[in-house]
Amino acid sequence: MTPITTIDDLEDALSRPSEADVEFLRRLDGDILILGAGGKMGPSLTRLCRRASDAAGTPRRIIPITRMDCDLLDRRQVARLPECPNVLYLAGRKFGSSASPELTWAINTLVPAIVAERFPKSRIVAFSTGNVYPLGATGSRETDPLAPVGEYAQSCLGRERVFEYFSSRYGLRCLLFRLNYAVDLRYGVLVDIARKVYAGEPVALTIPAFNVIWQRDASSYALRSLEYCAAPPEILNITGPETLSVRRVAEVFAARFGRPCRFEGDEGPLALLNDAAKSHALMGPPDLSAELLMEMVADWIEAGGASLNKATHFEVADGRF
Repeated sequence: MTPITTIDDLEDALSRPSEADVEFLRRLDGDILILGAGGKMGPSLTRLCRRASDAAGTPRRIIPITRMDCDLLDRRQVARLPECPNVLYLAGRKFGSSASPELTWAINTLVPAIVAERFPKSRIVAFSTGNVYPLGATGSRETDPLAPVGEYAQSCLGRERVFEYFSSRYGLRCLLFRLNYAVDLRYGVLVDIARKVYAGEPVALTIPAFNVIWQRDASSYALRSLEYCAAPPEILNITGPETLSVRRVAEVFAARFGRPCRFEGDEGPLALLNDAAKSHALMGPPDLSAELLMEMVADWIEAGGASLNKATHFEVADGRF
């Protein structure tokens, strides 16, 4: 992979479509509406869709909608959004959910109802999270029982249930996109651990393991998941194939940076883990391995690369974000 040394390099890499993306957009009919396009993934996903569509030679609109464009809690504003056969639904609230749980529930459960009412004939890929699963010793599969911990995770299950209701009642074609954890070089679990090691701060071991996926790969899966929208909803776990040890990852970064590695807390027996074998079988494995991602993160930090200063709080076990 071409070295990433600047923000422009990074933005280019995050939005560079794969041949699979381009080929998919040769088959897909219609415009693509991206709701919640102002978050961490939205801008690069929007650009990836645009670049893939242009490379496919298929004229279409890519329509990003941010909070500045439309208040998704306002039915009148949502009613004015253009008709669109393909919807990527990224809207949601996580951080700060403990301080204002009523807003978290409104955004995570009322907005899906408003959007589903507005786009009953569209295909909708609805972003969700692995937090709907219980903590466990192995990766959860799409068919496993759900047991969300804390109000954020409970509201995310509420989001899924709303889309399921509209799918069963009205035939809405959708896909529940259970993602954890996307990594940009400016944020993500690998970045959280690497920056703590680099700064000489202790790394918490409460949650002992995790999964990650390069954000570009996650965006590619989101786009191509439009092909699998169905009624009742399809469900896909989206993450990398590796289960990574927090302790081991911290030690790798410590060796790379030539700095001591410090830990705090007891190493817990359970973690939030996803088994994404189903999505990999449908769409192929991610392009970037966790090992390469770690090298890229270390290079970026050593070079003084920017940070979004948004911790993932992956070490939180009680669901309070």
